[in-house]
Amino acid sequence: MKILVCGGAGYIGSHMVRYLLAHGHHVVVFDNLSTGHALAVGKARLVVGDLRDRQALRRLYLQRYDAVIHFCAHSIVPHSVADPYAYYENNVAGTLSLLQAMREAGVAKMVFSSTAAVFGHPSSPLLDEHHPTVPINPYGASKLMVEGVLADASRAYGLRSVALRYFNAAGADPSGDIGESHQPETHLIPNILRAGLGQGGRLKIFGNDYDTRDGTCVRDYIHVNDLARAHLKAVEFLHDHEGAHVFNLGNGKGFTVREVIDAARAVTGVNIPYEYAPRRAGDPAVLIASSNKAREFLDWVPAVTDIGDIVETAWRWHRAAKY
Repeated sequence: MKILVCGGAGYIGSHMVRYLLAHGHHVVVFDNLSTGHALAVGKARLVVGDLRDRQALRRLYLQRYDAVIHFCAHSIVPHSVADPYAYYENNVAGTLSLLQAMREAGVAKMVFSSTAAVFGHPSSPLLDEHHPTVPINPYGASKLMVEGVLADASRAYGLRSVALRYFNAAGADPSGDIGESHQPETHLIPNILRAGLGQGGRLKIFGNDYDTRDGTCVRDYIHVNDLARAHLKAVEFLHDHEGAHVFNLGNGKGFTVREVIDAARAVTGVNIPYEYAPRRAGDPAVLIASSNKAREFLDWVPAVTDIGDIVETAWRWHRAAKY
C-alpha cells in the first residue's frame, strides 16, 4: 500500500514509518517539524508542511494514497490549558483541513491517533470503549472532537476510520536509532532515564499517598512498536469494514511510578535520584486500558508487556540519542 503518515517525524509517527517500510509499504511523511525530527523518518520521503495549509496538502496529490495515518497534534496537557486556542486550531482545524483534502482526492480511509485523555476522570480502574468520555483538558477535548468529526464524516461521506485511544506510549525501537525526544519532556520513562544520565536533575514523583501498592500512581505502559503494529492492523481492518471505529490500546496491566523507577535502576545500574512532590490536580490513582475489543476485531495483542523490557529499549536510545 501507499500510505501518507502525517506527523511521521514525531515519536510514535517515526516508529510507524519504520514499521511500514519494514513490511514493504510505500510511505510518505508530511510533518511541519515543530516537534518532530527530520532524522527520524529514515529512508521515507519527507514533505515539510502544515495540515492547515490547503495548498501544501494539494501538492501531496492525495489521490495516490490508499490510506492516511494521522499523528499530527499538540499533546502537552498543561500547555493545552494555558493556550486552548492553539490546540483547537492545530488538532481540530488541522484535522478538518486534512479530511476535506482527502475527500476532494477520494481517499476514504484514515487511522487517527487519539488518546486516553478523552475519558477524563475514570469511574473505574479498567477502561474500555464504553467508559464515559468527559475530557478534563483542551487536549483531550480536541481529540474527542475529532472522533466526533470522523463519525459524522462516515455517515455523510462514507469515510472509513479507526481512532486508536492509547494510554502511555513508551520504549523505543530496539535498534536504538529512533526514540522519544520532546522539549519539554513530560513523560515518566524518559524523565527517569534523563535523571539517571544526570540530564534533568532529580526526578519528581507527584504524590505518594494514593491507594495503590506503594502509594504512587499506577499507569498502563504500551510499547511504541506495539502501537505501530496496531495502526497497520487498523488500516487492514478498514479494507473490509465501513464506518467509524474506536479501540483502546494498552497492556491491560499497570505499574506504579516506583515500580518503573525500580525497573530503570535494574536496567541501567544507576541509582535514579528522585524526590516526592505534591499530587497534581486531576491525576487518578489508577489508569489501565482494556484492549479486549482490539484483541477481538484487530487480532492485536501487545508483544512487549514487561516494564523492564520496555525501559531497556528506551535506555538504548537515551544513551546515544541522535536528535
